[in-house]
Amino acid sequence: MKILVVDDNQEITFVIKAILQQEQYHVQTADSAMDGYIMYLQFQPDLVITDIHMPRNNGFEMMEAIRSHDSEIKTIYMSADPFSFGTRLRVEKEIYGIDLLNKPFTREDLLQTLTSLKN
Repeated sequence: MKILVVDDNQEITFVIKAILQQEQYHVQTADSAMDGYIMYLQFQPDLVITDIHMPRNNGFEMMEAIRSHDSEIKTIYMSADPFSFGTRLRVEKEIYGIDLLNKPFTREDLLQTLTSLKN
């Protein structure tokens, strides 16, 4: 499985990439929504794990652009404050079947969320 991880915090993308590579996933990272969209076009992942709140464009905006190419792309959003995005997340869950990781999260949280989204 190919996974794209997008977060403006490079420490987070580094850690997530290391965890997922240990689990034998093929992983690419990006540190902004624009770079994430470009990486999506090049890498064609099966799943995008993205922060919601990023400078300039946010994770929702990036996923809108990605979904213009693949409306069924699996998505896991990350947020330290998911309650401020509650309505949007509920709509995305209903329409696209997204999942959410609340920051901070553990390795087990990440892998469990990934497993539940794959099923």
